[in-house]
Amino acid sequence: MHQNRNSQYVFCQLNFPVLLLLLCPLLSAIPTIPCQAKSPNIILIMADDLGFSDLGCYGSEIQTPHLDQLAKDGLRFSQFYNAGRCCPTRASLMTGLYPHQAGIGWMNRNDKLPAYQGELNQHCVSIPQVLSPAGYQCYHVGKWHLTYRMREANENWPLGRGFLRAYGTGGGGNYFAPRPLYEDNQHIQPPQQDYYVTDAFSQRAVEYLKDHAQNQPQQPFFMYLAYTAPHFPLHAWPKDIARYRGKYLKGWDQFRKQRHQKMQNLGLINSPLSPRDPDAKSWESLTETEQQEWDLRMSVYAAMITSMDRGIGQVLQQLDEMKATDNTLVLFLSDNGASAEYIDRGHQPGAVTGTRESFRCAEVGWANTSNTPFRFHKMWMHEGGISTPLIARWPEQIKQTGDWTQQTGHVVDLLATFVDITKAEYPKTRNGKQITPLAGISLLPTFHHPEQTKPRTLFWEHEGNKAIHEGNWKLVKEDQHDWELYDLSQDRSELNDLAKSQPERSAALADVWQAWAEKVGVVPWEQLPPPGYRSKGPDFYRKK
Repeated sequence: MHQNRNSQYVFCQLNFPVLLLLLCPLLSAIPTIPCQAKSPNIILIMADDLGFSDLGCYGSEIQTPHLDQLAKDGLRFSQFYNAGRCCPTRASLMTGLYPHQAGIGWMNRNDKLPAYQGELNQHCVSIPQVLSPAGYQCYHVGKWHLTYRMREANENWPLGRGFLRAYGTGGGGNYFAPRPLYEDNQHIQPPQQDYYVTDAFSQRAVEYLKDHAQNQPQQPFFMYLAYTAPHFPLHAWPKDIARYRGKYLKGWDQFRKQRHQKMQNLGLINSPLSPRDPDAKSWESLTETEQQEWDLRMSVYAAMITSMDRGIGQVLQQLDEMKATDNTLVLFLSDNGASAEYIDRGHQPGAVTGTRESFRCAEVGWANTSNTPFRFHKMWMHEGGISTPLIARWPEQIKQTGDWTQQTGHVVDLLATFVDITKAEYPKTRNGKQITPLAGISLLPTFHHPEQTKPRTLFWEHEGNKAIHEGNWKLVKEDQHDWELYDLSQDRSELNDLAKSQPERSAALADVWQAWAEKVGVVPWEQLPPPGYRSKGPDFYRKK
């Protein structure tokens, strides 16, 4: 009897392939569920008016321990670009298109032109409108700035563009009393005491993640966390300001040199330091009273960044508690270069910079420092206006080495990347309207092989400032000035203009830029209606 059982066992072993062949037709008729890895979560974090060198991991003396750790655990881009201004960048980021293609060629004002509708048009789709059909739960916290109609909810509020929950502000304003402030589709009032919008954004992001973990644990999520820090007005908690007070009395000239040296030591930059901005005074020419005020302003600015970093740390801690860190792509970047704007609307006489009653800006001297080693600032298409840090961490897909990649990238690439990593479908039509094809490329190959790069052709236009980046070459133009040509592989600080020595290359690039401008609907700046307090153009912001 024992021998017979063994014989039967051997027979089954020997004929198992035959049995499979017999069973396969039956098994194929049974519905099956594909065995797939869980879709990755995505957290997209954007700062407002943060300069290229404002993080510790990009050369700064400002304390940003959580972002520095994020960089060590992931990948940093040395040549990533935004659109040079808040609204245009957010339009590109949210749609994967150039700003003019999305309907926000300038700002959130309706000029009744296809590329200048002042809000997202009907020929684009947002990140959540692409990811939600793929099963993603989408949350927005922070600055929106993608419609001029903020009085009441509409199709271009966050929920109208596919977000499940939303908490934030249309454009920004006072950090202790932001207006407008909304939750989902309703305007709300912030508490009168102990409210600071940067902290509120961080706390709400954590709350949304906790709620997601409790109620939708099997669903992937996308979170867009858009801080207003460190955009003016300069507001921060006294305890955060105190840690920097007096540190900046060495002045902007010294800090530009210090940051530039650290950036070189980090392997981030090989370009020389540009001269001090011509509109910034030498530190030594300032009176002691003036130096004290400028020290305070930069102390507040640094405190705003540190506060944001602290909140990002809370969000990352929540990911750890959810055991979601490994399968979550976290991205951090800025919407434009640091701002040289000079605005004091709403500043109460005698108010101390940093308090609720104050309205002060960092202005040109410190903006020049934040954008080290580059020239120009927010609103210009020179490197100081459009260069941003980009940190990417995704433990399951990105090696945790803290490496740099030299791959050129742009905010138009983010949605293309999300489509690639989630396998979501980017639609050709929506509500009977043709959807403009994506303008960017996926960054996933760079995540896997950061040492491999390929040339890009990218375009910019804002307030008559223009640029085209093709391979190592960049043609750039300040409004009412001539085109300038730079070899970015040798001169990313844009100090050696080659336009006159290489007229054929300059003309060819200008022709390519013009063809793009016509394709996306760029209208010459001087033909658009005067833009109110911006009517003097970018120079207005640099004048005292």
